[in-house]
Amino acid sequence: MRTTYNIGVGGNVMPKSKINITMDQDLVEYIKSYAEEQRTSVSDVFTQFILNLKRTKTKDPTDIILADPDFRDSLMETISQVRSGKVKWHKYKEVF
Repeated sequence: MRTTYNIGVGGNVMPKSKINITMDQDLVEYIKSYAEEQRTSVSDVFTQFILNLKRTKTKDPTDIILADPDFRDSLMETISQVRSGKVKWHKYKEVF
């Protein structure tokens, strides 16, 4: 395993490690395609899946937010707009 460091929220340094997994080729192709469509990385897809699993198992309060129907509706609407191309993307300097 290789360990790298990432600066997190509030300037906290969080160690990151690299892992290797073996998957069927069709799943590898699917996850790469899915990540590209979602404008994210394969690593981020796995990270979000594992975080969701962890939150579910540890009964993290974040689950309450995701379970809120209004929040869920808003999130789904945003995802729909992103997928349809109706969202105008801004550069970092334009936003901050």
